[in-house]
Amino acid sequence: MLDILSLVGALNRPSLLVRTARIGADSYRRSVHLPRVLGTVAIPRTGQAILKLLEIEADCEDRRVADRADYSVARHVEVLIAIMAEARLLRASVRDVEQTAG
Repeated sequence: MLDILSLVGALNRPSLLVRTARIGADSYRRSVHLPRVLGTVAIPRTGQAILKLLEIEADCEDRRVADRADYSVARHVEVLIAIMAEARLLRASVRDVEQTAG
């Protein structure tokens, strides 16, 4: 799980995208937002969701850097919001496990 968090921590995106996503992450509702972002009905476990979100985000980033006409800032921010919020959930679950074990 910590490796997944390392992948999230390694993302280096423009500060405006990151700040906007941080604001949006506060109102993230997993049951509503995650299926829409992933394009699925079933909600995967947090770690699996983050890995899929990272794939989607990499595609968004490639489109942004290539200055493609089909790049959507709104989609990119939506994906970053989900990544940040899912990472928060994963960190919280890791802390809960550590506190229970400790």
